[in-house]
Amino acid sequence: MAVDLEKYIASVRDFPKEGILFRDVTPVLQHPEAFRECIDRFCEYAKKVNANVIVGPESRGFIFGAPVALELGISFAPARKPGKLPRETRSVSYDLEYGSAEIHLHTDAVKPGDRVLIIDDLLATGGTARATAQLVEELGGTVAGVAFVIELYGNGMNGRGVLDGYDVFTLLKMSDQ
Repeated sequence: MAVDLEKYIASVRDFPKEGILFRDVTPVLQHPEAFRECIDRFCEYAKKVNANVIVGPESRGFIFGAPVALELGISFAPARKPGKLPRETRSVSYDLEYGSAEIHLHTDAVKPGDRVLIIDDLLATGGTARATAQLVEELGGTVAGVAFVIELYGNGMNGRGVLDGYDVFTLLKMSDQ
């Protein structure tokens, strides 16, 4: 029986700044049945797209991506903020819904021919996922899919449009209001 994941999402007004309704996935982690539902569904999708590498953007992508990689016996690579990875990296700068950022991957995290599934908690504007996809492709990998716990829709949220051309999988769709 499927778990109703929406009841495990907290909504926090005016975080991280005024006017933002933040959809917080951390309650999912406090309820093993909800967390297991997410991991199981991501595993099914990873198998469907024949992924052999999972990339998880900092930081909630680590939480959801690493267990999927472990469950499937495939590689996991963290995509991180500047200065957090100790070896040679490649980076991309991008815009967020409330600022800008830069993301890095180790240059040996993805090899030519790898089929990569990017997993993160939230699709809003699509900037982080698009930048991560760009890094995967620059390293010679193919983006097999991009998966999220939540896809936001509404006021200026065009994440799916930014990821046009990629296979996008989401567990929930929620308004940004």
